[in-house]
Amino acid sequence: MTTVLSPENEKDAVKQATAQYLIASTSYFHGTPSRTEPALVASEVERLNSAVRASVGDGISPFWQPADYQSLQIQEQDSINTLDSTACVSIKGAPAAATAVEPPERNFPTLAQAARKLELGELNAEALTAQCIARAVDRQPTLNAFIEVWRDSAMEQARMLDLERARGKVRGPLHGIPLAHKDCFEIVGHAATIGSRARPAIKATADASAIHLLNEAGAVTIGTLNMNEMVAGPTGQNPIFGDCCNALDPARIAGGSSSGSGSAVAAGSVFASLGSDTGGSIRLPASVHGLFGLKPTYGRISRYGCFPRAFSLDCPGPLARTAEDCAIVLQAVAGYDKNDPSSLNAVVPAYPKLLDVAAENSRVGVLRLPDAEACDPQIESVFNDFVERVGRGFGGIRESSFPQISACYAMGDVISKVEAATLHSQWMRANAEAYSQAVYSRTEPGLHVPAVRYLEALMVRARILKEFLTGPMSDADILLCPTIPIPVPLRADADMEKKGSVFSVVTAITRLTRPFSYLGVPVLTMPIGKDRNGMPIGAQLIGRPLSEARLLAFAHQMSVA
Repeated sequence: MTTVLSPENEKDAVKQATAQYLIASTSYFHGTPSRTEPALVASEVERLNSAVRASVGDGISPFWQPADYQSLQIQEQDSINTLDSTACVSIKGAPAAATAVEPPERNFPTLAQAARKLELGELNAEALTAQCIARAVDRQPTLNAFIEVWRDSAMEQARMLDLERARGKVRGPLHGIPLAHKDCFEIVGHAATIGSRARPAIKATADASAIHLLNEAGAVTIGTLNMNEMVAGPTGQNPIFGDCCNALDPARIAGGSSSGSGSAVAAGSVFASLGSDTGGSIRLPASVHGLFGLKPTYGRISRYGCFPRAFSLDCPGPLARTAEDCAIVLQAVAGYDKNDPSSLNAVVPAYPKLLDVAAENSRVGVLRLPDAEACDPQIESVFNDFVERVGRGFGGIRESSFPQISACYAMGDVISKVEAATLHSQWMRANAEAYSQAVYSRTEPGLHVPAVRYLEALMVRARILKEFLTGPMSDADILLCPTIPIPVPLRADADMEKKGSVFSVVTAITRLTRPFSYLGVPVLTMPIGKDRNGMPIGAQLIGRPLSEARLLAFAHQMSVA
């Protein structure tokens, strides 16, 4: 006798069978032990598979290729990218409105201020570096922002740079400025931890391209910074090296995965930092610390020597206390690199020189979110106040929608999980227990997402970017959107190691940042106010490809009192 199941019971039976199949196939096909509850893996794979299928539908052209995406970036680049800074004159009486959040550590100079003091001889690199190291060591027990502090080598480097300056050799505004970076960049003689013990520690024989450029610009590296394990997490939680804490309130999340970058800059231990961003990992720590954080156009800064989460999405970029400071760092590291196949061969404008002019006559729009992506009412209230201030400075604010925002989140999630699983499966096989539960569970579904879904997400990327540029950005040069849709959570409330919590925590924090990583457009977060707990609220400034100069100039004007 054949048992006939109701549609609901049949669906449940399929889910249970799928869960058991996926867990068994983790070992059978990949040789990797499963450490995640079967129902969680099945639910995540089903979610991603369904979202991409629904978004792509039957509309794939046989002539589309993933490479179309970067060609489109060059074709659709913002005209501001080729603006000649030598022909620019500062705008007199340009509209400016002070933000509701003062820069963290107000008594500590910004990068630009410190550079001017060095230039005038009011400071030297040795003294400045000693001050930063002292502050880093003093705050380390509370914040745990650093993996290592390199006192001896940093002081030696600073003294050498002081000698160069005394002899008349000045490399630029970063000459003698103390920085530290997320511990995912290759640095000669150092074995980057990537916030993990799961992979063998291998000392680098060459610097990452971005690190090399900062060294050439005269920056002093005082150490390496803590981060979410394996560049995978939005909170700063790290069971291996200890959690990185928020410099403004250590009980709250530091953001991630560039958590140490946000904490160290906000604490005044360094003047700026390089982070990396796959789904929000620069913007999130910048936002929760009241900083400026730039995820540049995909390919604007070389990824060479930067440990990947997902090579199709990753973007190195700066976190700093002002837009001007971000512009100075971006100037040093932006540009084409033959060592990075995704590097864009495009003009690099003079970002600091364009701060007073590049936003002139910019059309500003607000990205109105679908009900499913609605923000906490207090976030929405502060954001609306910011939009009003923008309107007073830049004229009428246009409203637009982008129904594909949820689809872009799913597409980016598929790419991230599949590319991460491809890389990590070798260490998951060899050293599974060395991973935290959260990172393992986030990576494991990538072993099972159908290859067709992954390739669909890559193939339609150019089409969806085009729809974004001809849709919400057709009559706007800058789109505004909140960075994090909820108040800055307590670390205890965002514990990704708690059973079954990792996917909900990640989604709650990253749902407004990840879609723009998939699109690959530049996004700058800036502070706009405070939440009910006195913690910063950030807004994302979203632009066309290679519009970093415009975004930095806009943020600069909106934050200069």
